[in-house]
Amino acid sequence: MPLVRIDLIRGRRPDELRAIADATHRALVDVLGIPERDRFQLITEHDADHAIALDAGLGFTRTDRLVLIQIFTQAGRTTEVKQRVFRAVAEQLEHLGIGGEDVFVSIVENSPQDWSFGFGRAQYTEGALPVPGH
Repeated sequence: MPLVRIDLIRGRRPDELRAIADATHRALVDVLGIPERDRFQLITEHDADHAIALDAGLGFTRTDRLVLIQIFTQAGRTTEVKQRVFRAVAEQLEHLGIGGEDVFVSIVENSPQDWSFGFGRAQYTEGALPVPGH
């Protein structure tokens, strides 16, 4: 059950925003095997001067097509699986004309007790939902 935050520079059309969200979700469904309706995404647009993402010294330049993606998910996935997620997201966004230099992805892990889907309840902990991967 990932929660995905997508941050980008303001100026894209609504259909472009949806395409980016759809592409990101498609990558997670393909690699992590999550159900199609297991989708929780927040899209936030920023003014260009409110989004700073340099190259960490890797020698490339980002453009105004920058997309920063944070994937909050349950702990336990291997490094190989995480790398497959990174590649799948980049490949999906490349189909939308977003180059690899403009794709920044971070995976943040937590535990079942860290989630509430509503009503002030921890559904994984209470057994109302099966814990992914168990």
